[in-house]
Amino acid sequence: MKILITGSSGMLGTELCKVLGTGNDIAGMDVAGPAASDHGPRRFYRASVTDRERISEIFDKERPDLVIHAAAWTDVDGCERDPEKAYEVNTAGTRNVAEALSGEGTPVVFISTDFVFDGEKGEPYVENDTGRPLSVYGRAKWEAEKALKNVITRYAIVRASWLYGPGGDNFVDTVIAKGKAEGRLRIVRDQIGSPTCTRDFAGALKKLIGSFGDFRQYIFHVSNSGWCSRYDFALKILSEAGMRGKVIVEPILSSELTGFAPRPAFSALDSGKFQEATGYRMRSWEEALADYVREHYF
Repeated sequence: MKILITGSSGMLGTELCKVLGTGNDIAGMDVAGPAASDHGPRRFYRASVTDRERISEIFDKERPDLVIHAAAWTDVDGCERDPEKAYEVNTAGTRNVAEALSGEGTPVVFISTDFVFDGEKGEPYVENDTGRPLSVYGRAKWEAEKALKNVITRYAIVRASWLYGPGGDNFVDTVIAKGKAEGRLRIVRDQIGSPTCTRDFAGALKKLIGSFGDFRQYIFHVSNSGWCSRYDFALKILSEAGMRGKVIVEPILSSELTGFAPRPAFSALDSGKFQEATGYRMRSWEEALADYVREHYF
């Protein structure tokens, strides 16, 4: 397939280029230059999803069979401080991508987030649960989902949870770096989710594309199986990195933090629909984390 990936230089986009590159013709688009990698896109375009004319120009030139829209401003706290930019990139940018393809019939895979939910359900969210986002970031992504649905008819919205991977700011690398530098961490214990490795998520998208290449109004939840609190996640990270006992980890409540965007208390995702559709079960978050730390820190 000829696949165009927006946000191809980001943490997830880089992994998507690597995982989907075998057997497919990958073009990338991002505001930043292409990531230094042996598995980058064959063709790269420097562009922002906020530039509608530039997007149309690129799509007209590439004529992709599929677009994976992974470009986003994912700084949750940054979005809270600058709502205008959050909506410009995450909502209007998604609408620009959809409108550039509306007359072509090209399917779009849009990467969304568990933060479209308010966290009050108390059990893993399924695809038809109603979004009630708490933060600017969550609202911008929720509005982006609606914009996509209103413009095109061939799409798959794939919601991810607590993504981490090489090449970007993420909780795993932050815990290890701050643990080494400071020897003490304060981590919230009342936020629960499903940690998900970008490699596993990209592999799941490859399964979906293989099963549903035409895409007609699908929504899937995809995450590594199981869930945990941020506090327990941090303890497991330190344990896998051989730092357990060397770093003091203090459990705190979200209410003790100031200057941060509100986050859902329980945003774990149920990936049962994905498993039923593809016949593939995502491995546990513990197994994925162990492999990530072993590969990147030893």
